[in-house]
Amino acid sequence: MVPRTSRRLRAVGALTAAVATALATASLPGVASAAPTRYEAENAALSQGVVESNHAGFSGSGFVNVDNVVGSSVEFTATAAQAGPATLTVRYANGGAENRPADISVNGVVVQDDLAFPSTGAWTTWTSLATTAQLAPGANKIRITSAGATGAANVDYLDVDAAGVPASDYESESATIAQGVVESNWAGFSGTGFVNYDNVVGSSVEYTVTAAQAGAHVLTFRFANGTTVSRPLAVNANGGAATTVAFPPTGAWTTWQTAAVTLPLVAGANKVRAVSTTAEGGPNADKLSIAFSGPADTERPQPPTGLRSTGKTSTTVSLAWNAGSDNVGVTGYDVYQHGQLVTSVGNVLQATATGLVPDTEYDWTVFSKDAAGNVSAASSNVLVRTDPAPADTVPPTTPGTLRSTGKTATSVDLAWTASTDNVGVTGYDVFRDGVQSGTADGNATSTTSAGLTAGTEYTFKVRARDAKGNVSGFGNEVKVTPSAGGPSGTPDPGAVSTLASGVDVAWGVVFLPDGSALFSERETFSVYRLTKSGQKTLAGKISQAVGTDGEGGLLGLEVSPTFATDHWLYVYHTASEGNRVVRIKYENGALVQNTYQILLQGLAKNRYHNGGRLRFGPDGKLYISSGDAQNSANAQNNSSLNGKVLRINADGSIPSDNPFGNAVWSKGHRNPQGLDFDSQGRLWEAEFGNTSQDEVNLITKGGNYGWPNCEGTGGSCAGFIAPKKVWATNVASPSGLTIINDHVFVATTVGQRVYRMTIDGGGNLVDQKIYFQGTYNRLRTVEVDRDGDIWLTTTTDKDGTPNNDRVLLVDVVYAGGRTSSPVLRGFPAA
Repeated sequence: MVPRTSRRLRAVGALTAAVATALATASLPGVASAAPTRYEAENAALSQGVVESNHAGFSGSGFVNVDNVVGSSVEFTATAAQAGPATLTVRYANGGAENRPADISVNGVVVQDDLAFPSTGAWTTWTSLATTAQLAPGANKIRITSAGATGAANVDYLDVDAAGVPASDYESESATIAQGVVESNWAGFSGTGFVNYDNVVGSSVEYTVTAAQAGAHVLTFRFANGTTVSRPLAVNANGGAATTVAFPPTGAWTTWQTAAVTLPLVAGANKVRAVSTTAEGGPNADKLSIAFSGPADTERPQPPTGLRSTGKTSTTVSLAWNAGSDNVGVTGYDVYQHGQLVTSVGNVLQATATGLVPDTEYDWTVFSKDAAGNVSAASSNVLVRTDPAPADTVPPTTPGTLRSTGKTATSVDLAWTASTDNVGVTGYDVFRDGVQSGTADGNATSTTSAGLTAGTEYTFKVRARDAKGNVSGFGNEVKVTPSAGGPSGTPDPGAVSTLASGVDVAWGVVFLPDGSALFSERETFSVYRLTKSGQKTLAGKISQAVGTDGEGGLLGLEVSPTFATDHWLYVYHTASEGNRVVRIKYENGALVQNTYQILLQGLAKNRYHNGGRLRFGPDGKLYISSGDAQNSANAQNNSSLNGKVLRINADGSIPSDNPFGNAVWSKGHRNPQGLDFDSQGRLWEAEFGNTSQDEVNLITKGGNYGWPNCEGTGGSCAGFIAPKKVWATNVASPSGLTIINDHVFVATTVGQRVYRMTIDGGGNLVDQKIYFQGTYNRLRTVEVDRDGDIWLTTTTDKDGTPNNDRVLLVDVVYAGGRTSSPVLRGFPAA
């Protein structure tokens, strides 16, 4: 084997070899010492790997060296006599200098994501590390899959100990103590002492314990009680509901016994608190032991009911709800405002959102969650309008020094000096020839006025406004005459016309060989054909589609690369069980209902975060953007299809070169939507952020884009792939994305504008321009047709008022003249 030097360190907490060895070999109390079953790697099933014997120190007849790619794997078949937890110990060697992470899955479910396999110093130095997992009775498939581009470590064997998972001990003297002291005056304790609770109600000991996986755990307390009465404690985990546990007399303070309770823990760190409930205080506390009792909890909670507003001000809303339910127990709630996580609370039934805008309607929902990270569907929603702000009659100051900073044949770039206000400037009104032609947000000091005529002089002026509608005076006027200019082939938006009005949340747009388009209506589940002359005809409905009272329904469309011969239309829609990708034939102007085929299921749905864009790549594969379904844990779970960019073959099968053995192509996404390919075949994606930053990403195979650890460039972003462009969420919310001549166009909903950026030679986005801000309401979809013109869909409000939306045509002018074949994504053959 050739030593590997090129490494990509993943965002994991790397274990040192010494710690890994200790984890595998430590003798822990209370554990049966039955020998584990050994499975040699050379007898396992390999994918992109070989059996070798050129490095000494292995057991058996050899070891496995997997290929240096993401997704190479070794799969063991291990037998368990009964269902239950097991310790999995991997013996490996890593002669490289850095970590070689791998995903550990059992029966297709990832139990350890990006588990660190740190350097052992040499390929002949073998060490072990251990993890825990739940096994099924009979045969189990245990797979080690490389998570980095240079493959996993060399694997010698897997030991499986199904006798049980060792308990972990936590000494009370090392815990956080309130109204108690550490003592050592009674013999028989473990560690360096024990805790003597003060004789009052409320004295407590709080342990920080680590669980290898989420689910039910047995918590065993070692204690002594030399009195004649019980000293009960109220025990809770992570602020959840408390369970009262009896601690009866033990006969003497030197006689130690145990009492146990079963509570749900989350994977990772947990706070376990034991609080005295009587004036006698608690028993003497020696230590706490925890053990996973399984099985793993995969059942999602039921949503809370009775969501209601309990109070409001101009900047706050207080909410309350009735408890959700769960098979193990609800541990907390997430509060969302129209798809954005606003706050999370523990197991309490109320929350207050702050920092809101006065006199604004907000749409609230709440989600239950449990210790295993399962999240419910959304509660019913409640609409609450904040109170008006206190009276404000002071207008902003006049913006200064309006000037032209550039022009093309169809547009003029404007800039000005910012206004000020006693409360805050919320926006600018841009006037062209005396009529308001657009807006800019309160933080902006520039805009682009598009759709102009070359050689015609225009007069511009700008004024500022605040939240109460007070407006400043106009600053200076500037006269500008658009003229041809800019690099040859640069696409500049020109005149805008309406192709169709009276539509209902037009979402997906795709073009047919004859130049007409098909578009989907999210709420009605209808597909229409629309010509460039504005002729609209119904092609049919997707009767299997359902709504979510939010952002689900009939979403993305795409046509087969060989549509001229096979007539396949690809559709992403919400269905009864979740989101689906399907295909159906479009022939003779209509959808052929009996050709409906499901290609991909298993995508969870929720009120928001359903993703939904489709795009065929130059490789002939279908790429799909899938939201996290308002469960951020999905985004980092390789086995979940949510929070991902997916990739499948045209017939729905999984390409053999996908990085994780399923439909997942990249992960760590919140609510990705827009997808398109540039002239080099690279995939670009637009993604909704939560509360701080929206993103445009350059997608790579197996790439991890950070959500929920990282939003845009904020949070714990080390080790994740950084976005190529970010915006504040109040000026973007990017939905659609298309690319013309390596210029990326992004349509935004909250920002009510189109961004245009240039892809430079280094793969970065530069020279941003903003078009149509505040002119056509919420812009949802942007697509380029065969002629190089842009089709825009626009909605008047966030969820769409029936028959109140439009499809627009933007005439695109190319600097230096329109080319006969602008560089667009590949259209299906005519």
